[in-house]
Amino acid sequence: MNRTLPWAAALLLAACSPALNWRSVPLAGAALTATLPCKPDHATRTVEMAGVPVELAMAGCEADSATFAISHAALPDPARADVALAHWRAAVLARLEAATVLSEQPFAFAGTLPLPSSVRLVAQGRRADGTAVTVQGVWFARAVGQEVRLYHAVVYTDKPRPDVANALFAGLD
Repeated sequence: MNRTLPWAAALLLAACSPALNWRSVPLAGAALTATLPCKPDHATRTVEMAGVPVELAMAGCEADSATFAISHAALPDPARADVALAHWRAAVLARLEAATVLSEQPFAFAGTLPLPSSVRLVAQGRRADGTAVTVQGVWFARAVGQEVRLYHAVVYTDKPRPDVANALFAGLD
């Protein structure tokens, strides 16, 4: 499937906001390029994934009352990729006290692994300060050489903004 046309259409729809300045951002070590509406900050930390410590790299920024973030990690045991994605999704939702999942569907594009836990979802939760937040996120995996890389891209907003989330997710390559 040609991802250029849907990506361009999503960017045109989201481009209506002058606060969003979409740009292509190669993510070092991720074998992934993302399109973000702002210049991202970068960080890394060690987390447990599928029972083993991994280095999780993150890139994120804020624009137009939304927070955009992309995280990725190499998983040493490719056989644990689906379990790791499921645990990662559950951890994000638990941290946000997201008891209400509004929608969930499979998520894949060319080059991603066809795993049951590769999903796109929209959920309602709470920020650390107790205010409501809408989570629009995807989780997916790719084989990169001898390793499997896991990815999570997300938009946090006060209310659902599918145009902005569509632009972020369509710009993953």
